[in-house]
Parts: sequence; C-alpha cells; structure tokens
Amino acid sequence: MAATLGLSTAVSVPARLSHVASASNGISGTAASVAFPSAKRAGRAGSQVAEGRGKCRCSTAEILHDGARDPLLLRVARGEDAERTPVWLMRQAGRYMKDFRKFSDKYPFRMRSETAEIAIELTLQPWKAFGTDGVIMFSDILTILPALGVEFDMVKGKGPVIADPIRTKADLLDMKPLEDPDTKLPFIREILTSLRREIAGSEATLLGFVGTPWTLAAYAIEGQGNKNLMATKHMMLHEPELLHGVLQALEDALVVYVCHQISCGAHIVQLFDSWAHHLTPAQFAEFSLPYAQRIVQRVKQVHPHTPIIFHANGGTGKLHLVQAGCTADVIGLDWGTDMAEARSLFGNDIVLQGNVDPMVLFGPEASIRAAVADCLSKAGGRRHILNVGHGVVQGTPEESVALFCKLAQESGRAGAQAAAVLQSAA
Repeated sequence: MAATLGLSTAVSVPARLSHVASASNGISGTAASVAFPSAKRAGRAGSQVAEGRGKCRCSTAEILHDGARDPLLLRVARGEDAERTPVWLMRQAGRYMKDFRKFSDKYPFRMRSETAEIAIELTLQPWKAFGTDGVIMFSDILTILPALGVEFDMVKGKGPVIADPIRTKADLLDMKPLEDPDTKLPFIREILTSLRREIAGSEATLLGFVGTPWTLAAYAIEGQGNKNLMATKHMMLHEPELLHGVLQALEDALVVYVCHQISCGAHIVQLFDSWAHHLTPAQFAEFSLPYAQRIVQRVKQVHPHTPIIFHANGGTGKLHLVQAGCTADVIGLDWGTDMAEARSLFGNDIVLQGNVDPMVLFGPEASIRAAVADCLSKAGGRRHILNVGHGVVQGTPEESVALFCKLAQESGRAGAQAAAVLQSAA
C-alpha cells in the first residue's frame, strides 16, 4: 500500500508492508498545496513526549482569533492558565435534546450531517441552550469513509452499516486517496466556516474531530456492529500486514482531513479512539497508538499551534502507554479512569479532559454536583477541561446538562482553591 495516500511526501512503510506497497496501483496520490515531512514512529522517551506537547504552548497575545482575546477553551487546551475550567460534552448535540429530535425524527442521519444548514443548526443548539465553551461540529467519525470509496448508511436500530467491508488486499487497493476534501466532502468547509462566523466575538471555541485509524478500521472491516470485532481480530491475528495496510491508508487520509478541518476554521481537533477498549495494551501499542501519534506529529508540522485532543475510550489500562507515546496537547479520559491517578501520572503541566460518568447526569442534582466537584478537585483546578467520560446518553435530562455546564462556569473560585492546594503539596 502506498504510504502517500494524498500526501506529497511519503511516510516510510515498514518492511512488513513492502509487498502491499508494491501493489498499490491507484492508491497513491498527490495532495494539492499541502506537503508533510516524513513522520517518525511513536514510542519516544517521556521527556521528548513532554517537549512535543509543549510546542503548542504560547501566550494568548501570540495568536489571536477573530481579532479578540482567544476563547477560554482554546487557551486552556494550549496549556495556559485561565479564569475557570472550560466545559463541553462529547455528543452534546444529540437526541436527548427536544430541539434536536425535531430534525432527527424527520431527516436521516447523513442528510443531517452532510447538509450544511442542518448541521450548523444542530451544532449550535447545545451552545445556545447551555453556554458550552466548546462548539463541536455535528458530524460523525465515519463521514470521511465515502470519500475513500467506503460507503456507509445509518440504519435505525443497527447503527452504521457498510455494505462492502474491507476484508481483502483487493479491498484495500480499492480505497481512494483523500486528495481534495473540498471536492469529496464539500459540506465540511461550509459548516466550519459558517460556524466560525456564528461564534465570532464570543468566548466559544470551535472543535472539529475525526476517528482514529484503529476505530475507523474496525468499523470498515466489521461492516456493522459486532461486540467482539470478530472480523477485525481475525485479520489482526491471521493477516496483520493487511490490517497495518488499512491503518496506514486511514492515517494518511485522516492527516489530510484534520488539516482541512483546521484550514476551514476549527480551533481544536479531537481524535476519538472510540474502540480502544477492544484492545489489550500490547495490541493498543501496535495497532492504535502509533497511528494516532503520527497523525498528531504530521498535523503539527503544518499547524503547530492548533491543539489536538486524544481520547481513547477504555484507556484505563493504557494510560502509561499514552503518557509515554502520545504528544497530543490534551489527553481525554474516559469515566473508568480515576482523575487523581491520571493527574499523578501525567503531571501538573499536561491538560486533561473529562471525565464524569455520563450516567451521573440521570441522577439527582446532589449526585451531579458531587461528581463534578470531585472531578474538578482531582484535576487540580488548572489545565483541565470538564467533560463527560464518554458521549451524552440518549434520554439524559436537558436540565442535568445545563447544571453540568453551570458548575463549570462557576468553577473559578473552587478551581483556584484546588490549584493552591496542589501547588503547596508539590
């Protein structure tokens, strides 16, 4: 498989993939106007990882957006101290909102996510309702797949269904490069540029997002939901070179897509490794983390001051690997991770995101207040973005989401106290 896949400078292909690379008719391509230096493999020493994260740190005055002070979430994601803890929620635009259901009950998913006017409206709903600091584009991690020749549909009651999953070397060679996102995904530019105009002058930060190569590969190989990832694990065990080929193709395409989202107006981009929980630590270290890390490295060559968030769902037993081998500016934590343990591992200089159990939002007000207070306290009151540990669950009371956001908005005093305690103990 060709390592370029839409990039003008190729990343070296491991020897184990050489036979795939030599047969890559139709997969290589040249991206217009974007060139990337060769990416280095992940697994650097901890000091080098910390240095890589630090590249995003700059003063607020150094980079201005929309002619005013940078928004709160963006400043915190860069590692700056701020007046309070910013907040947004994964899957904050969703069916739990009455206004959202007016669209989801009427239009199929891909129409909603690929029609700019609808996607913009759905993106802005939670921001207008709850005052979230983050405005994350309404889309899906699978949105990129049709641009690569892998069609999918969202089937009610089943989720995403891919009629022609990737199972063979021939399927891999049929994948298309993402050479021109404006042609293949024309709605993305309209959505993001319009959203930047909508939030201009506010304290809101615009987030784009993608899935990681591992998570997208699992969807593309399975074809539909499978709790054991039977087809993907079979490929991993019997044809690991083929799986690495799929992962490399997705990595190359995702680098182009992330850079495109940034050029269209995204302040921050999050990498979702939604299916990391299907991997052992050793599998994660081979089939997921290195590909996600190379996306971070390659994007940073072009957009060094754009923060990148890496969120691995089910990453509790893999935090040491992330700490040693990922240079993302922000590390997202799932709700199974103890925030205090994560803070101890990553240290006080790394920005952490999370990680309240989304099911807590079904509880009484006292439980929500306690969970948020615990999370804020353990995070240390600085370099922390409040979020749920996974997506907001359908049926979540809107008033609970409003309270969750309000508690972050009132966090300045509590955060300062926690930071003082942390500093004195250091």
